[in-house]
Amino acid sequence: MERFLILALVGLAAQLVDGSLGMGYGLTSTTLLLSAGIAPAIASASVHMAEVVTTAASGMSHRRFGNVDKAMLKKLIIPGSIGAFAGATFLSNLTGNNVRLYVSSFLLCLGLYILARFLFLQDARKQNPKPLTNRFYVPLGFVGGFFDASGGGGWGPIATPALLSQKGMEPRMVIGTVAASEFAVAASATIGFMISLGPSQINWLWAGAIMLGGIIAAPFAAWIVKSLPTRVLAVIVSGMLIMTNLNAILNYTSISASAEKFIFIVLIVIWIPLTGYMIQKERKTKIGKQITIKTKEKTSY
Repeated sequence: MERFLILALVGLAAQLVDGSLGMGYGLTSTTLLLSAGIAPAIASASVHMAEVVTTAASGMSHRRFGNVDKAMLKKLIIPGSIGAFAGATFLSNLTGNNVRLYVSSFLLCLGLYILARFLFLQDARKQNPKPLTNRFYVPLGFVGGFFDASGGGGWGPIATPALLSQKGMEPRMVIGTVAASEFAVAASATIGFMISLGPSQINWLWAGAIMLGGIIAAPFAAWIVKSLPTRVLAVIVSGMLIMTNLNAILNYTSISASAEKFIFIVLIVIWIPLTGYMIQKERKTKIGKQITIKTKEKTSY
C-alpha cells in the first residue's frame, strides 16, 4: 500500500510537469521504474499503459481551457501513432537507451534556441508565420512517437520544443495540443508492447498507481497553462529542457559528482532570477496595456 501511494504521488507530480510544460511524464515515471530494477521495455510498457488514461484526462482538460489547436492535433496524431508503435516494437527487442545521448544533445540545443528566441527575438515571433505543412509534421510526429516508446518518454520533449521554435507559435496552444495528441501516441505504444511482450509483462499495479496520480493532476496542469504568461511559460519550458537533457548527457561522461552538482547549482542560480525577471516584465507589460486601454477610453468620450 505504501508503494502504491508513493507511485500515485509520482504520477501526480509527473502529470503536473507534463500537463503544464508539455513534457516530463514518461521520463519521470520511467526513471522511477528503472531505478527499482524494472527492465526498460517493461517499464516503458507500464508507463504507456498509465498514459493512455492520464493523457486522455489531460487532453480533455486542455480542451476545456481552450489550449488545443484542432488542426495541429490532427496532423500530429497519425505519424506520432505510427512512430510509437514502431518504437515499442523496437524496444521490445533491443534497448533504446543508446540513442538517448543523441536525442538529449538535440533537445539541449532546442532548449537554448527557445530561450534565446523568447528573450531576444520577441518581435520575430509576432511576424506572420508561414503555415506548417505535413513535410514538417510527419517526420516530427514519427520521430517523437518512436523515441517516446523506445526511450521511455520523449513525445513532449521532442514535439513541444520543435513546435515552439517555429515563429508565431503560442506556448499554451503548443503545450495543450501536444498533451492532447499524446493519448494516441500512448495507445499505439501500448498496443505495440502488448503484441511484442504480452499483457502479462506489464506491471498493472504500478501502472494503476501512476495513472491515478496523473488523473488527479490533469485539470490543475491545464489551468496552469491557461494562467501563466506566454514568455514566463517559455522560459520555464526551456529551463526544464536544458537541465533535463544536460543531466542525461553528463551521465555519458566521467565528470565527478561534485562538478556535476556545481554545474546545476549555477544553472539554477541563473534560471530562477531569469524566471522572476520575466514575471516582472510581463506584469509591467500588462499594466502598460491597461493604462493604454484606459487612456483610449477617456479620449473616446
